[in-house]
Amino acid sequence: MASDTPDQGKSPALAGLVRAGDVQTAAIAITPFVFQVNDISNLYLVTTADGDVMVNTGFMDNTERNIALLAPHRTGPLRKIVLTQSHADHFGGVDAFREAGTEVIGGPGFDEAWGDMKRLQPFFGPRSAKLWASTLRRGGTPKLPPEVKPDRLVDRVLDFTVGGRRFELIHAPEGETVDNLIVWLPDDRIAFTGNLVGPVWLSMPFFCTLRGDKPRAVWNTLKALRKLRDLAPEIVITGHGDPIRGAERIAADVDRMIGAIEWVRDFTLEGMNAGKTVHELMREARLPEALTIGEFHGKVSWAVKTIWDEYAGWFHYEDGTTELYGVPRSAIHADLVALAGADALAQRAEAHCTAGRPLEAIHLIDIVLGVEPGHRPALAVKLAAHQQLLAQATTGNLSETMWLRSEIADAERRLAEAE
Repeated sequence: MASDTPDQGKSPALAGLVRAGDVQTAAIAITPFVFQVNDISNLYLVTTADGDVMVNTGFMDNTERNIALLAPHRTGPLRKIVLTQSHADHFGGVDAFREAGTEVIGGPGFDEAWGDMKRLQPFFGPRSAKLWASTLRRGGTPKLPPEVKPDRLVDRVLDFTVGGRRFELIHAPEGETVDNLIVWLPDDRIAFTGNLVGPVWLSMPFFCTLRGDKPRAVWNTLKALRKLRDLAPEIVITGHGDPIRGAERIAADVDRMIGAIEWVRDFTLEGMNAGKTVHELMREARLPEALTIGEFHGKVSWAVKTIWDEYAGWFHYEDGTTELYGVPRSAIHADLVALAGADALAQRAEAHCTAGRPLEAIHLIDIVLGVEPGHRPALAVKLAAHQQLLAQATTGNLSETMWLRSEIADAERRLAEAE
């Protein structure tokens, strides 16, 4: 089942979760009053004796389908829409679902976080497309997100009752955004977590995505997970996949996630004190067996890198003086190619690749291709090195897989153009 930890040797679990709605023909009844529709991020309908409440509204491209799937379960006016975070796959359907009198509620900082994301779309858009376009297999450019401004923002906790059903909205920052909310039904012992626990249950958080975003503070993540644990839910409903059931199992899993994150944090900080570099720690970090969790979105080595930067900042002393200024090392790549020769660098890169050192090969190839983008021997090594890395990427991590596949496709395209 999607909620369980998938086999790491199989294809990335997250890819299946974000495409699960493609074959959905009816909403899933989680309980007699909670209904699930699968989307890039799922949306949920909670029915009461006096109208309905929605938790998230799905992606803007899928609103007609989502409305149709939930229509048979609607019991009255839509009283409230709760948005667990300020990403468009969670709020894209707001305008389509909103009715006269519907109150839209977001977390603290929703407006600012959404404003930042919107402002940086020219920067984030191409990055997202490189990573996600093949997985989502869209036929064209997605619709623009709606201009959402919640009617009310939670400060720390907000309680309300609809049709006799009690709701508590609890600020639990990080997950994916600083405005993240837990939607808690105390009488029913149900917690909607959005993407607080990541898109795949029992998995290492992605403290800073490959697309780019504000890094998620490790201490905030731990505090939010402890809030979830202390609620002692009997059902956890996440942003993706099936609900997690059973208070004992949920408590054990959340404790395991907390323990794994604390271990990576402590390993990183102890390594910093011991004088190790961030790259040494990335290579050495291995969770103890008792704390091992999935690496389907984030990875242990990436967590090390983000935690290092969270505590130490952007200036890495081992990179030296040039990091203080606006001239990157790529500025002298043309000098290296002129001195050593593009062919010689490509040959040395090929030797690294043949010896099972694809990353060393890519360092050299990036120098060559930065100066001579159509250099065929270098492109051939780029292709082989990334294929080697893809074959070794057995953790089922979607972002790693998507990045490597996009680089392979780029090398194949450029080799064809260079013929």
